[in-house]
Amino acid sequence: MMKFRFRRQGTDPQREKIKQELFAFNKTVEHGFPHQPSALAFDPKLELMAIGTKSGAIKVYGHPGVEFTGLHKDTTAVTQILFLPGQGRLLSLLDDNTVHLWELVAGAPREVGGVKREGAVCLQEVDSYSLPGRPGIESCSATRVTVLLLLRSCDLLCMGTEGGGVYFLELPRLSLKDNQTLLQDQVTQSLPDDYRCGKSLGPVESLQEHPQQSGKILIGYSRGLVVLWDLSTRHTEQLFLGKQQLESLVWERSGNLFVSSHNDGGYSMWAVTNGNIYNHQPVSSTIPYGPFPCKAINKILWRTTQTGSPVLLYSGGMPRASYGDRHCLTIQQDKHHVTFDFTSRVIDFFTVHSIDQEKEFDEPSALVVLLEEELVVIDLQTPGWPSMPTPYLAPLHSSAITCSFHISSVPPKLWERLVNAGKAQQGRQHAHGSWPICGGKNLAPPPKQQELLLTGHEDGTVRFWDASGVALTPMYKLSTANVFHTDCDPCDDPQDASDDPDMQQEEEWPPFRKVGCFDPYSDDPRLGIQKISLCKYSNKLVVAGTAGQVIVLGLSDERSDHLVDVSVVDLLQDREGFTWKGHDRLEPRLKPAPFPPGFQPLVLVQCLPPASVTAVALHAEWNLISFGTSHGFGLFDYHRRNAVLARCTLHPNDSLAMEGPLSRVKSLKKSLRQSFRRIRKSRVSGKKRTITTTPTSKVQEANAALAEQEDVAPIQRRIEPRSADDSLSGVVRCLCFADTFLRDGTHHGPTLWAGTNSGSVYAYALEVPGVGLGRACERGGAGESSVCVEALLGKEIQLMHRAPVVSISVLDGRGKPLPDPYEASQDLAIAPEMTNAHSVLIASEEQLKVFSLPKVSAKTKFKLTAHEGCRVRKVALVVFSSTAQEDYSEHTLVCLTNLGDMHLFNIPGLRPQVRYDCIRKEDISGIASCVFTKNGQGFYLISPSEYERFSLSAKVLTEPLCSVQLDRPLEPTPASDGMTTQPQANGTHKNQMGQAEGQTEEPPSSLSSPILDTPLDSPLSFADLTLDSTGEITAEDVRDFLTTVDEAENNLKNIKEEEGRSTGILIN
Repeated sequence: MMKFRFRRQGTDPQREKIKQELFAFNKTVEHGFPHQPSALAFDPKLELMAIGTKSGAIKVYGHPGVEFTGLHKDTTAVTQILFLPGQGRLLSLLDDNTVHLWELVAGAPREVGGVKREGAVCLQEVDSYSLPGRPGIESCSATRVTVLLLLRSCDLLCMGTEGGGVYFLELPRLSLKDNQTLLQDQVTQSLPDDYRCGKSLGPVESLQEHPQQSGKILIGYSRGLVVLWDLSTRHTEQLFLGKQQLESLVWERSGNLFVSSHNDGGYSMWAVTNGNIYNHQPVSSTIPYGPFPCKAINKILWRTTQTGSPVLLYSGGMPRASYGDRHCLTIQQDKHHVTFDFTSRVIDFFTVHSIDQEKEFDEPSALVVLLEEELVVIDLQTPGWPSMPTPYLAPLHSSAITCSFHISSVPPKLWERLVNAGKAQQGRQHAHGSWPICGGKNLAPPPKQQELLLTGHEDGTVRFWDASGVALTPMYKLSTANVFHTDCDPCDDPQDASDDPDMQQEEEWPPFRKVGCFDPYSDDPRLGIQKISLCKYSNKLVVAGTAGQVIVLGLSDERSDHLVDVSVVDLLQDREGFTWKGHDRLEPRLKPAPFPPGFQPLVLVQCLPPASVTAVALHAEWNLISFGTSHGFGLFDYHRRNAVLARCTLHPNDSLAMEGPLSRVKSLKKSLRQSFRRIRKSRVSGKKRTITTTPTSKVQEANAALAEQEDVAPIQRRIEPRSADDSLSGVVRCLCFADTFLRDGTHHGPTLWAGTNSGSVYAYALEVPGVGLGRACERGGAGESSVCVEALLGKEIQLMHRAPVVSISVLDGRGKPLPDPYEASQDLAIAPEMTNAHSVLIASEEQLKVFSLPKVSAKTKFKLTAHEGCRVRKVALVVFSSTAQEDYSEHTLVCLTNLGDMHLFNIPGLRPQVRYDCIRKEDISGIASCVFTKNGQGFYLISPSEYERFSLSAKVLTEPLCSVQLDRPLEPTPASDGMTTQPQANGTHKNQMGQAEGQTEEPPSSLSSPILDTPLDSPLSFADLTLDSTGEITAEDVRDFLTTVDEAENNLKNIKEEEGRSTGILIN
């Protein structure tokens, strides 16, 4: 009977109910700019904009917070989009020659975490059509659709093809009207003999409906011919015999003339008369940037105004020899001429103007330009045509993202100061008009708290984003480049000429004006930001970079010219035998530099050797920062400008750490060493397994029996010990400040904890003036300024398996995480429990372990298997609030592994709660970029320009909730069978709701803005992601990705076998 004494108890129904009220996984919204956009459309009635991408996604945007997303079944590029104005319908043309009809439909109500939520409007595909090939022609290229035109009546779709034919589809049924088809042969018969010359007219390049007479369309052929065709009578009204290759057409509002653009960089104006059927010459023809050869004008628009001078807008047309590589769009009106110079290719553009037929003029108010890497909006009503700030769709990757940091519950004062600093930066460069894409209504309640997302970039900038709602809005940009001398010094260049458009126009032709913020080129790669830490109560910010620079900044509302103090910390401590072979440090500026309002540098701490900073910690209440590199870690008192501690963590075999991040020798040596080590381990472990299949001793039998009887969580597997001579073992992975018990169990005080790549943990007791006797005191004593902070090594822990330490957290007597600096002293949080013993939670790549303090004896642990390839990548302590009880919440440990799944554990018991599949394991960049919030949400990169936002909390969700007023009734979504899933745009993984211990799956919702499910085979392949978009990708990440198919299949089989039975802890 005794063997049943410790058997695991069955699942507790009450606990399962609580878990459902606390945890729920949802991918809620995608922030940023769509990856690889390929099409653009605008609905002038609903004021909605749609963007199509090369991965088959369609994203519809309106008023900030109004977003809809859809994804075609096939990951094929969207080449054109058309709205059916006012109906909430749109048509998409794909690269596979299919046309798809989408509708906005009302979603069914759903239940999330036990709370019913209203059904939101969602975008749903309702029909599709593929144009069949012509009879007798084997190749289908003749019927390949090149251009679409929707008539104003919205009941007929015209499709121009490569073979020169024009086909017509009846809407909304998408049925072909054979009797309306216009083939090229019919047009050729009407041409004069001297123009025909036996040549083909080429593909249909443009279709435009007459602005005043419905049913008449312009058909433009590649060869240069333009036909005015009457649909009702099915005959040619007029032929415009152009001789230059055609690119695009546009009507003038009255319908008396139209403009054609051509591949020679010119445009022509043609008069439409009722006289002769043949028109041989245009009224005028201009090559604006001639006379030398120019590139094609891809698209042209003509808009009339009350002032009498029309506005002409066109893309391309640059002189080939001198500016052929520029991406430009030109606006001309009377004598005003501006050439907007972009840093990425122009995909498409449109104007927001009057569509009322009764009005005489277009009166354009805004120009919207979709570029390959950003969206730019130009205010056409303000003199000078300034650009407008975008409330969403900002290019997160204006410089490659290298790190990120999230702040919850931002104090209102800090928020206001950041907003003011951001407005001061915009100055006169931006217009202050209303955002023109403002359709729909945002029904989401205002956020209960303000949230900040900070992104560090390769060019040394830190960008602050308003992450409180669905729209990720840029607030403020901090640049650290002016602290140093760089190759392109911003302070040495004259600013006035670049800021003043008038001076530019006088100096050069074409009159270029740089617009947009996408700038992927960095002046110096050493400026890249690697780590960020912000204290929201003291307004202190720490940023650390690639060349060992650690900058402490303070928030100021006034401009300042000052010299930044510099302190150098040598982490090698004169250790012999190590010579740094990497890049040099950045040279600090020796003269006072101007710093605009916002965060301004107080002190620069330079680590030597100047290796990339791998960890930082800030404790503003103690005025201390700690920083770590691949060589060691340091402690600095920025109040007294005093280096307190420098500790070298290098192993004697760590010479590879001195070769810098871009050494081929280092990567080759390491990969060879790891390959041989893996082979050797597999042979040894194989032999051990064969030996231990038969019982050899009573001790082993007893250990096995004890392991089976222990009441522990399942899915714990063997951990392989690591060698002590691994290269880069001295890399400091994490740092942590805590007020806890280290010397004895009765006196607590400030401590510093550091964890390394080799599984070493260092704990230092700190003597901080003014902090003691169990409480933090304010500084200001007369004699305190002369007293220095002291650090004394208290504990040194070596994890048995030498796995890299990912995170260190100190828990109070109740097992709760310690509050942030200032929270306890200013009564902003519940004071930590200091009467009972504290504990420290150390998360390595292979296991989670809780030690008691101050003795540092192991209390509990949970082993994640290195043998199966599962390693911890990110760890966070999160507070989950219940949906059923307002005052109930739990502190939970969230763990992201290299397989892309999320494991949630209670603390301090480390019992598994739920597990979710979140990110594809092949998406190394997404896993490395993941950042958690304190209330159960998170962000990770799904492309270089997009963050996926997700929620692990049943209560806290940031999701689109919006409505649109349509000219037709909103039809409810058809009921699904509960098993079909709709993919998400740029999705990364199937949204699995399976939870631990038998929780049932909820049926996934339809493709909607709040809940979006993702396929296993993402349209974003790994090759689309740049590895330098995040700063924490390691060789281990790449090694995990490059596993063989056999290994992956074996892992999956082993996991299924293990999950089928309750396994115990292995006795070491």
